[in-house]
Amino acid sequence: MDGIDVALVRTDGEATVERGAFLSVPYEPAFRDRLKQALEDAKAIKQRDERPGNLSPMERDLTLRHAEAVALFLRQQQLKPEQIDLIGFHGQTVLHRPDQALTVQLGDGALLARETGIDLVYDMRANDMVHGGQGAPLVPVYHQALAHQIPAEDWPVCFVNIGGISNLTFLDRDGTIIGFDSGPGNTLIDQWVEAHAGIPYDEGGRIASEGSVIMALAGRYLDNPFFTAKTRRSLDRNDFRPPEGHEAELSDGARTLAYVSAAAILKSAGHLPTAPKTYVICGGGRLNRTIMADLVRLAGEKGATVLTAEQAGFDGDAMEAEAWAYLAVRSLQGLPLTFPGTTGVREPVPGGVLVRAGTGLKG
Repeated sequence: MDGIDVALVRTDGEATVERGAFLSVPYEPAFRDRLKQALEDAKAIKQRDERPGNLSPMERDLTLRHAEAVALFLRQQQLKPEQIDLIGFHGQTVLHRPDQALTVQLGDGALLARETGIDLVYDMRANDMVHGGQGAPLVPVYHQALAHQIPAEDWPVCFVNIGGISNLTFLDRDGTIIGFDSGPGNTLIDQWVEAHAGIPYDEGGRIASEGSVIMALAGRYLDNPFFTAKTRRSLDRNDFRPPEGHEAELSDGARTLAYVSAAAILKSAGHLPTAPKTYVICGGGRLNRTIMADLVRLAGEKGATVLTAEQAGFDGDAMEAEAWAYLAVRSLQGLPLTFPGTTGVREPVPGGVLVRAGTGLKG
């Protein structure tokens, strides 16, 4: 919801990954407000191609902003469109209902390919759902490629992305790859501080650092059946709701929700076959010092080490954008994007829709 990330990767779609430059282009507040309205409009969607309310003009405007972001990135890096083989385009998720095999990402792949003049792969979640998967997470196979850089004695490794929703990827030396959503990440904190302080997020966990954990409130979130269900499932941002205003004052609410974000990760990790030795934390949540302090303490109680992506030699801001470039190459080569251990799909499946820039045609 905060902007567009652009990352450059040179890869074979398998073990070779050379990470390049990165750019983040924030949305202006008025556009973020339109995105919030898009989430409301999307609740009426029953079929993936429906665009009720203002979703059609929103999709066009969103796509054109992506084209501008690509153009800006290329200018900054002194690159020409013909030097780029492929774009991996995620778009903006406005609805994700895995139990109904329904996921909707706004983004017109054909328009973006025409605007940029670069071949493009998009819509990488849908085929997973067609084959019985949850449609998320897709990043684990990229984490697997990166994890080769982590020393053997620090395995098993668990990559954790703390975005709006947190998800984790468990990797072991025997080739095991498991990924699933682990619980609320930043979304509850963002909603709480926006409602009660008029700011979009708790920068650095500053507000939370001034409060105390309300354990009864935290327990209500952590007792959610999501954490004890026998099967892991993908979450929508509406599956967990922020507290009511009377349940906490500003800093105690932020502190409690930061604790929930950290504790949810460790609670969900209890479903893994082996306890991780190393947690690598990615996404915006790694910048929240309160969440990170809780994670270090809770993981330390289980004998595990917590590293930020940067401490492990990666870029936690760029990783998801890099992953989409990597997945686009895998899609082009017909390699699987998702696996039984990541999305619950019946067998490893490829995905994505290819659009050729010169023709605008799919396939």
